[in-house]
Amino acid sequence: MTTISPATIERMRTCRIIPVITIKSLNQALPLANALIAGGADVLEVTLRTDCALEAIKQMADAKLDAFVGAGTITRPSDVDAAAKADAEFLVTPGTTEELRTALKAYDGAVFPGAATVSEALKLRDEGFAVQKFFPAEAAGGAPFLKSIAAPLPDIRFMPTGGVSPKNARDYLSLPNVIAVGGSWIVPNDLIEAGKWDEITALTQASRDALA
Repeated sequence: MTTISPATIERMRTCRIIPVITIKSLNQALPLANALIAGGADVLEVTLRTDCALEAIKQMADAKLDAFVGAGTITRPSDVDAAAKADAEFLVTPGTTEELRTALKAYDGAVFPGAATVSEALKLRDEGFAVQKFFPAEAAGGAPFLKSIAAPLPDIRFMPTGGVSPKNARDYLSLPNVIAVGGSWIVPNDLIEAGKWDEITALTQASRDALA
């Protein structure tokens, strides 16, 4: 499904920072999700970078959390199938091959395919993907790049990820073609490993408040 509903876009705009999560142990999944939700981040991207990622997504889905939980780092068609079986509500890719685009079109959920150039963005738009991940954001030109293409590409929206930080997040979010930013700074590994969920909640809330 390539069309993103207005309700989904508004939820992402309200969330502002989409945490890009790497879960190394399954027992971290629900406490981390609840900590982020308590801090106001209710759109959660769990990256498929660890062996337990899919099971973590399934665990979150089964818990019926008040959150929109999806899978990131989708790089091959088999990832699409696996994420769908784990009940991921959305998919995010770092880039988009022809084979991957075909699989994404068959997925029954929201999709944010990755693009890093104008040509890639146009090709994805022409295939029905009007909301895209801009990755790697800073390395690919950052906020100035997205600002420069806003006028010629008025019908494409982006979720920049990669190098986004508290220092530059506002630059992205001030742009009319950005609906939210993806970031890992609100889910630092040291706090996750230490189980400091209250600190993650506080960091999430403070980061969102600073970008309001």
